[in-house]
Amino acid sequence: MAANQAPTLTPEEFEKAKTMYFQRCAGCHGVLRTGATGKSLLPKDTLKKGTERLSRIIELGTEGGMNNFDDIFEKADIDLLAKYIQNEPPVPPEMSLEMMKEHTKQFVALEDYPTKPLHGRNWENFFVVIERDAGKAAIIDGDTKEVIAHLDTGYAVHVIKGSEHHKVDHPKDAVGRFWYTIGRDGKVNKIDLWQTPDKMLVAETKMAYDARDIAVSGDGKYVIAGGYWPPHFVIMDADTLDPLKVVSTRGINVDGEYVNEARVAAIYTTPNESTFLVAVKELGQMWQVDYTDLDNLRIEQINSAKFLHDGFFDPSGRYFQIAANASNKMVVVDTKTRKLEALIDVVDLPHPGPGANWIDKECGQVSGTTHLGVGTVSVWGSDPINKPDQAWKLCYEVETDGAGVFIRTHPDSQYVWADQTKHPEVEVQQSVQVFDKDTREIVKTIRVTEEEGKVAVHIEFTQDGSEAWVSVWNRKDNSNATGEIVVYDAKTLEEKYRIKGLTTPTGKFNVHNRINHVT
Repeated sequence: MAANQAPTLTPEEFEKAKTMYFQRCAGCHGVLRTGATGKSLLPKDTLKKGTERLSRIIELGTEGGMNNFDDIFEKADIDLLAKYIQNEPPVPPEMSLEMMKEHTKQFVALEDYPTKPLHGRNWENFFVVIERDAGKAAIIDGDTKEVIAHLDTGYAVHVIKGSEHHKVDHPKDAVGRFWYTIGRDGKVNKIDLWQTPDKMLVAETKMAYDARDIAVSGDGKYVIAGGYWPPHFVIMDADTLDPLKVVSTRGINVDGEYVNEARVAAIYTTPNESTFLVAVKELGQMWQVDYTDLDNLRIEQINSAKFLHDGFFDPSGRYFQIAANASNKMVVVDTKTRKLEALIDVVDLPHPGPGANWIDKECGQVSGTTHLGVGTVSVWGSDPINKPDQAWKLCYEVETDGAGVFIRTHPDSQYVWADQTKHPEVEVQQSVQVFDKDTREIVKTIRVTEEEGKVAVHIEFTQDGSEAWVSVWNRKDNSNATGEIVVYDAKTLEEKYRIKGLTTPTGKFNVHNRINHVT
């Protein structure tokens, strides 16, 4: 093969590799492979490395934040993927509003919704759990630890959110009753926690081919979901999931360049305003979208930094704190003034997930993030009212053994938990670290699993904060129910229980904590 010539693939090989890339690579590197959290994988960059070098990177990962894939792909598939990314990327099709409407289905008629819970359980302590590769969402009773249901959802559900308590708007239905999933295939599902398990999945639609986040308006009328491809957001009727409005996010980024693949990463409902926050990743802009008049949509475009990914609110609900991965910054937006509040310098590739807020003896109220690129938790002041001198400034850092994806705590817990899922070494991947809020020191490293092909990921607390739940993600054996959730005593840090029978469990969301903005 001549130098700088792309390897030849058969049509069957190309289609197989394209699916592999979509499922495992596009989130970080982009559908068009121009790069974001991950590096550019355009042929001008990949041809220089060649198949052998690219295969080694895919196989082993990097300490800069890329997972190893030798526990998921066979060597032949890794080589195939290495060849594929040296070819020109195919451009996916667009999706119209009418196409979305064709996917909208009602499994339970609105008039048949129950007026009270039908199961007699403490549904506010339910956990809604992503079973990633199974394309399912599990419902677990936080009191009994019983898996109540496995609901069929879209491929690789990324986020599940319910309605939340709002300072201005009030939904007609019980807050937290309805939950909405968004899969990496753009499929949206509506879940009713009051139903019997066989009827909890009440509606579905599809708003994109590739998507990441979803949110419910404070008044419970609308659901908004954001697409990676096509790059747009869609506002739907929360009752029926009927798509109502599509807004493209293609545009000019903070550097003055036009971006075709301007993907929507995080989407949140602002707790104090009748607005959504839409993070347009490649533009480096937060869009604050007023949902009170869909026909005359008001959008403030707030310049910040690239590439926006995931974030969380401070306890007041006024300030949204979001990671700008490539800029190594946390961006703070004031949702009251609808302006940029601050940029905080952190280390390599911040990724807070649902984030964490707690009280520090010196800095007062603080917030923290893990990082995809380095084993560090960065902590900054986040109370501009009572601690203005500390606000939006780095307070301290905690060095961990490896790069992580999620950080979590609870107001009634003395500890902050961080996973280390992005580290390439197995022992570190399989462990979480816990540090004390007062001493700022790591008090325990917990090996969650020692089974081959499994990693520890994502932490969530029970309603009362007495337990911390950690997922064991069976990445290698991802078609069988060999994953589990390990339940720890939040005070003693000792293991209490293992919830088994789960297929690739990752993120999990406690109903009470999420609807009340408890971090």
